[in-house]
Amino acid sequence: MVDLSIDIKGLQFKNPVLTASGTFGYGEEFEDFFDIGLLGGIIVKGTTLQPREGNSYPRMVETASGMLNAVGLQNKGVEYFISNIYPRISKYKTNIIVNISGSSIDDYIKAAEKINELENIPAIELNISCPNIKHGGMVFGTNCNSAFEVTKAVRDVYKKCMIVKLSPNVTDITEIAKSVESAGADAVSLINTILAMSINAETRKPVLSTITGGLSGPAIKPVALRMVWQTYKSIKIPIIGIGGIMNATDAIEFILAGATAIQIGTANFIDPITSIKVIEGINSYLIKHNIKTIKELIGGLIL
Repeated sequence: MVDLSIDIKGLQFKNPVLTASGTFGYGEEFEDFFDIGLLGGIIVKGTTLQPREGNSYPRMVETASGMLNAVGLQNKGVEYFISNIYPRISKYKTNIIVNISGSSIDDYIKAAEKINELENIPAIELNISCPNIKHGGMVFGTNCNSAFEVTKAVRDVYKKCMIVKLSPNVTDITEIAKSVESAGADAVSLINTILAMSINAETRKPVLSTITGGLSGPAIKPVALRMVWQTYKSIKIPIIGIGGIMNATDAIEFILAGATAIQIGTANFIDPITSIKVIEGINSYLIKHNIKTIKELIGGLIL
């Protein structure tokens, strides 16, 4: 037997495998494939204070070793989530984390206050890094001062575990990480998608309606690994690694680079049971290498 459990600011996770926001819906979509309770946690679809229609179609396109998306945080708003979604998913025997975003600091505050009242939601992921909306989102995450300001404002009203999701579309992600750490973040998740684009050579037009979108999948994994490793050396709070994790080996690489936990994103679209395979693979790796607990691997990169 090996111990896969991890801890983030007193919040216990049965294993380090979470599903990334925007790639796993609300969990219900995957119930036919496996027991959601086997996961360390699920981060539900991005939620905003007011309903959002998202961007116009087309807003997703496959690329070499990845995909572009420009969905634009389409959702029915936090009140709808509380009234209609939360009662259905609160039964899951795992950590349910709500990813929240906003166009203003006040939007973030009000959404966080409402989520704070939900008994079976032990954490939020503060999305200050979405590259697919015109106002807010990545604007907050690309500047140390604004990243600090929004994180501190939410920290003042949100009393549970707060994870802040960081943008890779910056000069130095470690400076942003240090800003949100000083503002009261309990953990950071990185990286969000990388700003990119696709062009149709025949029509000579952009493929996405928004021209640019967020690149995810295996193509961004080396960049994500580098940023996790750099950030691990710069802050003291836990890191949740994201970016092109397709199997257990990928996940272990992120943990060695300094991640306490990881998120499965694009892989969910390819194989809906990827997250379960990753959990099983990590378990097998620990047994093979005679490692008793996953905690021994965190930041275990040998230089």
